[in-house]
Amino acid sequence: MAQPLRIALAGLGTVGAGVIRLVETNAALIARRAGRPIVITAVTARDRGKDRGVDLARYAWEDDMAALAARSDVDVVVELVGGADGPALALARGAIAAGKAVVTANKAMIAHHGMELAALAEAARVPLAFEAAVAGGIPVIKGLREGAAANRVERVYGILNGTCNFILSAMEDSGRDFADVLAEAQARGYAEADPAFDIEGTDAAHKLAILAAIAFGTAIDFGAVETTGIARILAADIAQAGALGHVIRLIGIAEVDGGSKAGRLFQRVQPHLVPLDHPLAHVDGATNAVVAEGDFSGRLLFQGAGAGDGPTASAVVADLIDIARQGGTGGEVGAPFSVPVAELELLAPADSGHRRSRSYIRFIVADRPGVLAEITAAMRDAGVSIESLIQKGRSEDEGAVLVAMVTHEGPERCVAEAMRLLEGSPSLAAAPLVMHLIGK
Repeated sequence: MAQPLRIALAGLGTVGAGVIRLVETNAALIARRAGRPIVITAVTARDRGKDRGVDLARYAWEDDMAALAARSDVDVVVELVGGADGPALALARGAIAAGKAVVTANKAMIAHHGMELAALAEAARVPLAFEAAVAGGIPVIKGLREGAAANRVERVYGILNGTCNFILSAMEDSGRDFADVLAEAQARGYAEADPAFDIEGTDAAHKLAILAAIAFGTAIDFGAVETTGIARILAADIAQAGALGHVIRLIGIAEVDGGSKAGRLFQRVQPHLVPLDHPLAHVDGATNAVVAEGDFSGRLLFQGAGAGDGPTASAVVADLIDIARQGGTGGEVGAPFSVPVAELELLAPADSGHRRSRSYIRFIVADRPGVLAEITAAMRDAGVSIESLIQKGRSEDEGAVLVAMVTHEGPERCVAEAMRLLEGSPSLAAAPLVMHLIGK
């Protein structure tokens, strides 16, 4: 059998420890499938003495993370430290400069610096792999880059954050409000003590930007992702969506408006109403799912665990097996984003205003005469046609009432104009919430 592929592991948290367990438990199977053994030679983390449930005695320990890239007994550096910049980025740059392959689960680093790292890797002729950065153990990057390679992907969208999906599906099942379910998610380990990265949509936006680049052959443009989180969704919104035959899910969606070579890149992460007969409507709990629509393949659905030590470690080791099959840093090296960085299209961001959709709009308003007329007048003046309208009874919150409506299909700019006309109105107790309905 060929010489082992030797890896250094930076970061020994949940995923790092999972990689060690997987490599040790399935060593023989991995060697057969990779064509040679995959062995860990060196590791590093912030706290050497922490009990991680794995035996680290057999591996060399480096206190200086950067030293991993300089070791002569390392072929691949696995970066599981996290963070868009700082030590993780320095390690990735250093490893590539030293002629080492890099495998990472760091979606923030790839979303912000993926183009730079890919260009460096291409120039150094070393692999840069990041399957674990998007949707945990779901092989969606491989599916788009290889399985759907012959297709022009027309749209990619899905549920990209397990924390948000757990919260929304738990609200749906229990009728509880956001804050209560968030506290449960934190207690169960599905949400961090500071959950902002997840609930504000940033995590999903990182993943969407990466998927869009691979699906459409475009340069990553994370800054152009329109992002809205889930913190303002009420139990009443969940109930109204159910009455309409929908569920609410945080959906990331990307497509090229006008087609490749001439279009603009649309990217948005936002809560959507999803019809019950859509495959994403039945994705519950901390699960992720991605839909890709190819011109010849049709609709492809990738679904599975989007986080956790086992699924994410599985994706990391799958990348290592691919590198081992290709000969490590000495064999054929493919472009990290399917095509060379120099050939990725630089598309301007699309204006969402011309997009046509039905919208769910929820208002919390003062319970007094004339308020409903004010809202409907703003809709009329903005050119928004109302399909249905529901006014809930007085709540205990200082006499405020909930008004929810669904619009007929129309340009999103009209809904935005209606919100502008109502901005600052003393009749509104809170800013309106707008969610679009996703098509079947």
